[in-house]
Amino acid sequence: MAVVSDIVALSDRHRQKTALAVGALAGGLAIAFFAAVGHGAVAIAPAQVLGILAGEFGIELGVAYEDVQRTVLLSIRLPRVCLGIISGAALAIAGAALQGLFRNPLADPGLIGVSTGAALAAAATIVLGTPLLLAVPAFLSGYVLPVNAFAGGLLTTFIVYRIASNDGRTEVTTMLLAGVAMNAIAAAGIGLLVFMSDDQQLRDLEYWLLGSLGGVTWERLLPAVPLVIAPTLALLFASRQLDALLLGETEAMHLGFRVETLKRTIIVLAALAVGASVALTGVIAFVGLLVPHLVRLMIGPGHRTLLPASIILGATLLLVADLVARTIVLPAELPIGILTSCLGGPFFIWLLTRRRHMGMW
Repeated sequence: MAVVSDIVALSDRHRQKTALAVGALAGGLAIAFFAAVGHGAVAIAPAQVLGILAGEFGIELGVAYEDVQRTVLLSIRLPRVCLGIISGAALAIAGAALQGLFRNPLADPGLIGVSTGAALAAAATIVLGTPLLLAVPAFLSGYVLPVNAFAGGLLTTFIVYRIASNDGRTEVTTMLLAGVAMNAIAAAGIGLLVFMSDDQQLRDLEYWLLGSLGGVTWERLLPAVPLVIAPTLALLFASRQLDALLLGETEAMHLGFRVETLKRTIIVLAALAVGASVALTGVIAFVGLLVPHLVRLMIGPGHRTLLPASIILGATLLLVADLVARTIVLPAELPIGILTSCLGGPFFIWLLTRRRHMGMW
């Protein structure tokens, strides 16, 4: 009985710790949201933010604000912040799901070629896509680049998946190696397009390939929201299967899970989420690697809490990075991909060193 009581007490402490951690992450996201929408050349206090948003639904909170504050919030900062939230969430949960699938905390969505495939398609559109832009109606021209980037990410993922599939089974090691090869091919293609580009195209390429949340509008954001949110939410329902995979593929099959179907589903959903996100923001590295590992350090490896917590922390991280990126070098704006790489690169080196010292290689 004493042993049972100890187990119950330990379980209760773990649940309390998890609840506190998730609550702290949610509070951090709220703080990051108000900081992101309120900070800038036109300052907007949190109470004014609430007042403006409530006013859009016909609710008057009695908070005074100026018309310029309302315009800046609704037309410029709010779509940018919404993009940061959904993109950070998508990149983070895709990374957590792939790490669970590969049973390796070093896995990242970029390893299967989604980001570089999308980047290659976008670069080709910028450099070679003038006839295509002239052929589509003017009101659709703004969608050509994100749609092509999305398609490029999916196509690259499909090629990698087909290479790694044999007799209905998917070899994870082969998939990772194929992803490395596709990343190299895509990088070579991007380099060739950079060589072919003129000055204006080169500036567009550099800004897009380094990632940014700037310039987004509701007209560009809203059509893409379902493409990002749907696979992100769908991955939340894979927590039990991913927990089973932590025991190994054979054990997961003995528990009644269809492992091959699960592999295909996770890979496709991760590709959809990351491809749609990259199509909107450009290439933002290391979010899918950094966030899930930090969450594991806080609340453990169970995917039931790891996946939603990764969504929250991923959104927070991207909002904070974007806030720093647009304020650290005023009046210019630093590409957000530079900041995430500055964080993720040293973290990746530390993770490699830590695993080696623990004798995991």
